[in-house]
Amino acid sequence: MIDHPKIRRAVLALPEAEAGESEDSLSFSVRGKGLSWPYLARATPKGPRQLVPGVLAVRCRMEKKELLLEAAPETFFEDDHYRGYPAVLVRLDAVETDELSALLQDAWRVVAPKSLVKRFDAGA
Repeated sequence: MIDHPKIRRAVLALPEAEAGESEDSLSFSVRGKGLSWPYLARATPKGPRQLVPGVLAVRCRMEKKELLLEAAPETFFEDDHYRGYPAVLVRLDAVETDELSALLQDAWRVVAPKSLVKRFDAGA
């Protein structure tokens, strides 16, 4: 399983990416827009949401989400809460480091301002 420090390094290397408050948080954002966060699920309908260890929600475009769900359902999934929402749930014990890094960079591109993405792509 990919570890939290690797995930943090991958995301925080991106311009203006910010981590959640705690050192082991997997919540990340750019200018207040979330790009990944811990998965909270309901054990029962209308019950309280509880943290599901080893699963990360990652923002992505709907087209990409559909491709991921179809290509690798053992790694990527959704639940009723995420159906129709531009984020995919990722099983960290099933994803390769490079694949998750690429997905997180794509998430950054979705939420970062276009001017920031242009500067990043230009190497500035």
